[in-house]
Amino acid sequence: MISFNNKSNLLEDSVYHYELQDVKEPKLYRELFSYDEIPKIAFNNRHVPMNMPEEIWMTDTTFRDGQQSTSPFTVKQIVDLYKLMSRLGGPKGLVRQSEFFVYSKKDREALTACRETGLRFPEITSWIRADERDFGIVKDLGLEETGILVSCSDYHIFKKMKLTRRTAMEKYLGIVKSALEKGIRPRCHFEDITRADFYGFVVPFATELMKLSEESGIPVKIRMCDTMGFGVTFPGCTLPRSVQGIVYGLHHYAGVPHGMLEWHGHNDFYKVVTNASTAWLYGASAVNCSLLGIGERTGNCPLEAMAVEYASLRGTLDGMDLTAITEIADYFEKEIGYPVPPKTPFVGRAFNSTRAGIHADGMLKDEEIYNIFDTAKILGRPARVTVNKTSGLAGIAFWINDYFGLPEGHKIDKTDPLVAAMKARVDAEYEEGRSSSFGDDELEDLIYMIDSKRIREFNSYGQK
Repeated sequence: MISFNNKSNLLEDSVYHYELQDVKEPKLYRELFSYDEIPKIAFNNRHVPMNMPEEIWMTDTTFRDGQQSTSPFTVKQIVDLYKLMSRLGGPKGLVRQSEFFVYSKKDREALTACRETGLRFPEITSWIRADERDFGIVKDLGLEETGILVSCSDYHIFKKMKLTRRTAMEKYLGIVKSALEKGIRPRCHFEDITRADFYGFVVPFATELMKLSEESGIPVKIRMCDTMGFGVTFPGCTLPRSVQGIVYGLHHYAGVPHGMLEWHGHNDFYKVVTNASTAWLYGASAVNCSLLGIGERTGNCPLEAMAVEYASLRGTLDGMDLTAITEIADYFEKEIGYPVPPKTPFVGRAFNSTRAGIHADGMLKDEEIYNIFDTAKILGRPARVTVNKTSGLAGIAFWINDYFGLPEGHKIDKTDPLVAAMKARVDAEYEEGRSSSFGDDELEDLIYMIDSKRIREFNSYGQK
C-alpha cells in the first residue's frame, strides 16, 4: 500500500510494522562480534536520508555516568560544575538536562543544592534501575523525568538477566507504565543498542513505548546507548552498528519524534564525537555527553566537543559561552585534582600550543596561519608557543610577546638581539643533554640574566 508523504511530497510505501521476535537462542551477531577478534564492520550499501531536526541540543551525564569513573565529587564541586555547565549552555538551554544518581545521601544533597541555584537549565533529571521501588525516590525528590535502564541486546537479556525477549519487554513496559501513572516522564535507556536485534526487538519495543506515550499524553524518550562504542557512521554499513540506521529506523519505523530521540555514546573505538554528530544529522535532537568526556572505560562524548560541533553545524553559538569550557578544565585540574591531558582538544593546556619553529614563525607573522580559530576570544585561551630545541628564533619571540602581553607597536620580532641571545642559551642546554621544554619561569630568568632592563620594559608595556 502506498500513500502520499506531505514532508517529502512523494508517494511512498506505507511503513512496515515490526513485531517482537521472541527467539529461543540469543542473537549475538558472532559474524561481527567474535570476541577473539577485532569487531568487524559490514556493509549492505543501504543508505538512509539525512534528517536534521529543527532543534538540537546536548544533555549531560557528568554526575551519573561520568562520576562512575573518577573519585566522587563533593557536593560543592557538583554545584560549581553545574553552574559552569549552565553558563556554557546559555539562555536557550543548549545544555538542556543533567542527570544525577539518587541512591546515596550525598547524591540527593547535591541534587537539591543544584536545584536551589534557581537555574532553569540544565533541567535536573535522574537515573534509576528498572525497579518500581526506585520511583518512590524520584517522586519524593519532585523530579519530572528519570532515566530507566532497559537493556536491549541479547547479550544482556539472555546472558545477564537470564530472561527471554518477551519477558524482558513485558518487564520494561510494566516499569514505564508505573512511571507514567506517577506522572513522571520516562527516558528509556536502550543499553547496548549497537549489538541488539534492531528489527526483532528494538523497533517492536520502541513501537509499544510510543503507544504508551500517545495513550498517556506524556513523552516517552528513548536514549540510544552505544554502550561499548561499536557504533559506526560509514555510508552503507549494516545494522546493528550503523548510527544513522538506528536513528532513522526508530524515527521512521517506530514513529519516535526527533525530540524524543537521544544518542549516548562511548569512545572505545575513537568514534564518539563523529557518532554523536551523525545522530544529530540523521534525526536525533539530543546527544548525551559529559564534561571532558569522563565516563566508563574510555569515557563518554565530551560536552565541550559537542558545543563546538553545534556551532560548526548551526553557524552560531546561539548564546553559548564557550569561555566556560576553559574554566571547567581549570576547575577539574585545580579543584578536583583531575589531570587533563595537555593535548586534549579545546581543554588541554597545550591544545593550541606549538613547538615547531616553522609554525612559530607563521604565528609570529599572523596567528591565524596555525591556530584553529581565535581561541583567545572564543575560549579565553590564547595560542601559545612552548620553547624547546625546535622552536627557533620565532618561537622565542612569540613566547615573549605572549607571556608579557605586549601590544601592537611594542611586540618584538625574531631579529631582536635579545631573542638571539636567548636562543644561544637554549641551544647550549640541549647540546649538553637537556630533553625537557623550557618553563615560563626559566625563560623569564634567562631574560634577567641577559638584559634585566628589558624585563622592566616589557612589564611597562605589557598586560601580563
